[in-house]
Amino acid sequence: MIRAFKEGDMPRIIDIWLTASVIAHDFIEQSYWEEKTEDMRSIYLPSSKTFVYTDEESNDVLGFISLIDNYIAAIFIVPSCQGKGIGKQLISFVKEKHGKLELGVYNKNLNSISFYKQQGFLISGEKIEEHTGETELIMTYTK
Repeated sequence: MIRAFKEGDMPRIIDIWLTASVIAHDFIEQSYWEEKTEDMRSIYLPSSKTFVYTDEESNDVLGFISLIDNYIAAIFIVPSCQGKGIGKQLISFVKEKHGKLELGVYNKNLNSISFYKQQGFLISGEKIEEHTGETELIMTYTK
């Protein structure tokens, strides 16, 4: 089930974000992500519209997607639950609400690039991400 974020979801979302970020971005030091935890809690999540995917039986949060207008600022799934359609459901959920979506993804994150292409996103540009110095691809989806 997909529902709007509740304040009580914050600890679980931060845990999912940190765990999945370290795994997906193994080309960036783990300490970088750990240092960003408080920013996620106090700046990024509060400034975005976030939806969570919960397990229908346990009600446990298994993933989330955060938007700032039409920009997907974050989408993260519990690593052990990846590849089970949760990310696809979250993307489909926001596609229903937006005719155009954009996101940034590190060019070394090949699994995510492939996933976004499968969801209909196209590479529309690239830039250097200022905090990490890594190349980030800009991907867009248009209905």
